[in-house]
Amino acid sequence: MNRSSLLTSPASSGQLIDLSAPVAFKEWALVCDSMLAGETSLIFRKGGIAEGREGFRFQHSAFFLFPTFFHAQAGQVRGATALPAAPADGCIRFPAFATVEFTLWADDLRKLEPLEPFHRLQPEVLEQRFAYDDVRGLHVAMVRIYAVEPALEISDRPGFGGCRSWVRLPDLIESPTFRPVLSDTEHERRSALVRLAVGG
Repeated sequence: MNRSSLLTSPASSGQLIDLSAPVAFKEWALVCDSMLAGETSLIFRKGGIAEGREGFRFQHSAFFLFPTFFHAQAGQVRGATALPAAPADGCIRFPAFATVEFTLWADDLRKLEPLEPFHRLQPEVLEQRFAYDDVRGLHVAMVRIYAVEPALEISDRPGFGGCRSWVRLPDLIESPTFRPVLSDTEHERRSALVRLAVGG
């Protein structure tokens, strides 16, 4: 493993994160933009039809964000007026990288109400995800977001499609620069408030 496959993350006390087998997590493009702007620090997930027998779980503690362009998302993200344009050149851009600070299971939707300043999803979106399937609740991940400079660009391929959360990326030739979008102080403040609200 060469040095270019390692990332030193301030969110993990200087721990080196292995990027020799990079993965990406599919998320709405508008949410990715909000993360890069420092507005969103939370990921909410319930699972989808291609998550496998065990259902959704946060399998990886560090991953690139894979922007998706589901057409209806503009009405489901607070403050959004239009969906950004999807790439027309057959190339997928990965402008952001996330490390997971911690994950929680929220079994009471009311506990998520104080967390509204840390995400941009409409309340009805959280309600729909919370009530989806027989088990009421949501996986919540507190993440630290890094701007990828320059943004990673990879040609689209069949393995990137489908209703799955996780996508295996080809090996990186070089590691780009990762710049945290929030200061350590602000990230730690948000982490503490999320733990307090959800009870983790």
